Amino acid sequence: MMPSSGPRRGDAAGASPPAAMRCVGDVQAVWSAAIEAVRPERLVASRLSIDQGEMRFNGRPLDPPLPIGRLGRIVVVGGGKAAAGVAAAVESLLAGHPSASRGLSGLVSVPEGCGSGLGAIEVRETRPAASNLPTERVVLATREMLASLSSLSPHDLAIAIVTGGGSALLAAPREGVSLEEKIAVTRRLSEAGATIAELNAVRRSMSLVKGGGLARACTAGRLVVLVLSDVIGGDLDVIASGPCMPGDGSAAAGRWTTGRGCHVEHFLLGDNATAVRAAATAAERLGYHVTVREGSAASSRESAEEVGRRLAAEGLAAIDAARSDGCPRAIVEGGEAIVRVPADHGTGGRNQQTVLAAIDAVSSSGAWPAGLSIASVGTDGEDGPTDAAGGFADHSVIEAIGSLRLDVPTALARCDAHPLLAAAGGLIRTGPTGTNVADVRIVLVR
Repeated sequence: MMPSSGPRRGDAAGASPPAAMRCVGDVQAVWSAAIEAVRPERLVASRLSIDQGEMRFNGRPLDPPLPIGRLGRIVVVGGGKAAAGVAAAVESLLAGHPSASRGLSGLVSVPEGCGSGLGAIEVRETRPAASNLPTERVVLATREMLASLSSLSPHDLAIAIVTGGGSALLAAPREGVSLEEKIAVTRRLSEAGATIAELNAVRRSMSLVKGGGLARACTAGRLVVLVLSDVIGGDLDVIASGPCMPGDGSAAAGRWTTGRGCHVEHFLLGDNATAVRAAATAAERLGYHVTVREGSAASSRESAEEVGRRLAAEGLAAIDAARSDGCPRAIVEGGEAIVRVPADHGTGGRNQQTVLAAIDAVSSSGAWPAGLSIASVGTDGEDGPTDAAGGFADHSVIEAIGSLRLDVPTALARCDAHPLLAAAGGLIRTGPTGTNVADVRIVLVR
């Protein structure tokens, strides 16, 4: 769904200076552009095509070529927060080719709120929103996918959809491992601040589908894997725990052949850098001089508190520069911060914690400048177990915090950003966006 609203403003916030009012609208325009750029339907339509009877990616034939008219069945499987959109676009593409669409079927696993009604591919909602953990419904759907893939012939085509959030939406525990045990281990690691790569390494060891299990079950001649990455750096072994990767580093650029003779090839539809570049372009069109940072593996090891303090310092430096030459400035970056949750914790998410850390850092150095805005938003519309996509701070949010006498340091220490930002009008709510490429952070100075 489209973002439903921008950052909400509390009644206690009072009137904001003109520069701050301009910034809040600009921030919404920038993060909205980021999300719009990674809509799966748009990405598939721009990347995947059928020309002269052959499937093509970015206008180029696959290697070896894939003539659609010579195929038998086409089965689509997969999971993730963007899986419904990718499935819809694939079904739409094949609908123009009767020989292909007649043999089309499939099943994809998505969170509640991300479903859609398609003709040939079932989109099944298998876990609650804002709860990034597998359920028995996820396990049932995944086992159905494995059975479907193992029923194909060498003349058939399998298409796997692998998108952000797929680890919790594609799950089939190994013999001797219960779903409850798998969830408990994952939760403890996450609360201890484990990175996505560390979490996925453990998930693979307990799963029949992760680490190449989905691909190994496939008896089709070809498996085309369409990937929308939520992993900074785009490591195919890490995205959704690599359900179609061999897990041993032997698949150069995602190409390999399974023991059953299925040729597997991965195709990247988009990633965090796609969203960051779109956000930066939007900021430039609004008149900002933009500093762009596409996320790196190193940036994914930063804590939310470190990111917030860094953005605060950079925002204050940009304010000084803007006052000197009158030029509006923007910083746009991607990432996925780590949050280490204390035993006595509150409610929040990594983006809200990042913004709260920025508020604390700026407040410690003096008054919040009227022309400074800082936002951090999850492109999937989910930030931890909350109803928010992220957080936002500007002059009016800071005024509301002061007027309501909200305790920022205590909320920060307890990872309790959500109620504080909700009271101050500093939450960003989009609802499920139907996509997921990690987070986008924005600093605007005017």
